[in-house]
Amino acid sequence: MSKIQNRMFQDLKNKDVFKSAQEYAFDYVDTILFRNVYPTKEAIEGLSNFDEELPEKSEDANLVLKKLHEFGNSATTATLGGRYFGFVCGSAVPVGIAAKNLASFWDQAPAMHVLSPIGSKLESVVEKWLTNLFNLPKSTVAGFVSGTSTANLCALGAARYRIYDKNNWDINKKGLRNAPEIRIVMGKQAHSTVLKAISVLGLGIENIEWVDVDEQGRIIPEQIPELSNNSLLILQAGNVNSGAYDDFEVICEKAKKADAWVHIDGAFGLWAQTVNDLKHLTKGIEKANSWAVDGHKTLNTPYDSGIVLCKDNDALTSALHMSGSYIIESKQRDGMFYTPEMSRRARVIELWAIIKYLGKDGIDEMILTMHQRAKQFATAIKNIKGFEVKNDVVFNQILVACSTDEITEKVLQQIQELRDCWLGGSVWFGKKVMRISVCSWATTEKDIITTVKSFEKALEIVTKK
Repeated sequence: MSKIQNRMFQDLKNKDVFKSAQEYAFDYVDTILFRNVYPTKEAIEGLSNFDEELPEKSEDANLVLKKLHEFGNSATTATLGGRYFGFVCGSAVPVGIAAKNLASFWDQAPAMHVLSPIGSKLESVVEKWLTNLFNLPKSTVAGFVSGTSTANLCALGAARYRIYDKNNWDINKKGLRNAPEIRIVMGKQAHSTVLKAISVLGLGIENIEWVDVDEQGRIIPEQIPELSNNSLLILQAGNVNSGAYDDFEVICEKAKKADAWVHIDGAFGLWAQTVNDLKHLTKGIEKANSWAVDGHKTLNTPYDSGIVLCKDNDALTSALHMSGSYIIESKQRDGMFYTPEMSRRARVIELWAIIKYLGKDGIDEMILTMHQRAKQFATAIKNIKGFEVKNDVVFNQILVACSTDEITEKVLQQIQELRDCWLGGSVWFGKKVMRISVCSWATTEKDIITTVKSFEKALEIVTKK
């Protein structure tokens, strides 16, 4: 037995390294709700301690973890807490973190049933649960990927396969050269990850037929051109800035008559379907062909957790086909046919744990609370002179601007420097705005009050300079 092999066996046996990790994790959790939302300058400067040459010799495992804890803990962004409102980043439900930690010890890769029977089983179960939660067709299948960026790629890949198949063109064998034309139709405020997917799939961004949107960023149904069975229509469940929803009921009926493929990008917004008081926003989504959604946003699973949903099993698996003499296919679920990768962790474990823990009622309550906190913030900020809410707050997104772009930028920077909360900026119809995304289970009424005070203080500082 080699020396390093013996050391690793000892680490596994005495468990000190795992105990240290648990102790550090508990220390982190004890402070996360009360600390600065963004790291201090000192903490960021402390990251220079990681600047070192590649080690020549093996080091004690406990010392490795100690360094991570000492210099890494304070340099994290507190997305787990209740006052991080940037980039539509969710927190993580405690049972999800615990399940992910347990799953880390299992270290499963559910590409094939034979690789991970538990991973395969939970993917099958959660696939049915999600179909139920979103009220999608029973034929819907799911692929568990890293995020909506990949989910959009998979769904549009399935759309590409099916459209070409209807034209007797085998994209897997013939490729794109001389292939029939695919018409891509989408609103002018589609998310950048959709553009990335179109580019990667070789469909060409210049080929997009752009459709005008209304003052909330919703695609205007009357502006959608005449569709055909060669059309790929992309809609949004939750505009990334305003949170607005396209009119799925009307648009999907129009697309269905033309036999066009409809994909819905619903990274955070598709979850409105699971809330009784909000499901009017997603009316008609079941009429689409594919959907993309994140777990790590609104459902608050730990990173990374994205889901592609498609009612055309053959199109999805054909687009993501996999073969090899060493592959062992089973009569059970082989997850590699529903995702681009073989080597991926069993992220479904924490997804299963959170849905099991919350149940339908808990999911409804948790997500509705996020909406209520967003409405609370919008109402409060409107009452402060110098701020204006620029969108209708239909879900969890609030856009706020000051009297000029210059003041908006300076106030945003000041809020970030105060570190009581964190949010980013955006551009809304040519005007700079501050974007608040409420998508943490941990956000309380008190957190919103603290955040509003931070806005007020930042504006006061800026206007006095």
